[in-house]
Amino acid sequence: MTALNTLQIDTGDNPQTTVIWLHGLGASGHDFEPVVPEFRFSQAQSIRFIFPHAPELPVTINGGMVMPAWYDILAMDVDRKVDTEQLRASAGLVAELIRQERERGIASENIILGGFSQGGAVAYELALSYPERLGGLFALSTYFATADSIQLSEANRKLPIFIGHGRFDPIVAEHLGLAAQKRLQDLGYEPAYYCYGMEHSLCLEEIRELDNFLFQLTSGQT
Repeated sequence: MTALNTLQIDTGDNPQTTVIWLHGLGASGHDFEPVVPEFRFSQAQSIRFIFPHAPELPVTINGGMVMPAWYDILAMDVDRKVDTEQLRASAGLVAELIRQERERGIASENIILGGFSQGGAVAYELALSYPERLGGLFALSTYFATADSIQLSEANRKLPIFIGHGRFDPIVAEHLGLAAQKRLQDLGYEPAYYCYGMEHSLCLEEIRELDNFLFQLTSGQT
């Protein structure tokens, strides 16, 4: 895998906080670009949003079709059978984006990582194993694919975590979001879990609650 191409949106001059948001299978970094103007927390302060574009990979469950994907999905069983080696390789590519932000003067604790669906699985892996303290994690309509094999970082043992899921999601059933919450609790985390009357998507209510979560993480920063 080569370095990731990204879409960057700064909401003001000299941002001191970076939000890295990973899209889902078959999408692109532009997928959640329209959400940025809906956030209130980033209108009150300068925030850098980075939306990476996933590499092109063949996806087994889609007949081997090549598409933007963070990793291959081998089977749509109850817990998802995925290529964890590819998932961790993608996490490594996103970690390089964090390193670049550090070089630009952003403190690691001011870097927030999140993702939707496949992107959320990568975000779980990277945020919880990253060796330096991060600012927070949000996991939207996703699952904790590496829950049984992740090497947890002591630096992020108290990481604030937001989980959002649709009750009627036909792609990533809500029981997978609830299983992630339970696993995190078993590991000693205190994730905030929210469910919504939607399918595999975002809704305005979720955006507002995510906005509040991000405001709480960033309001004390200078």
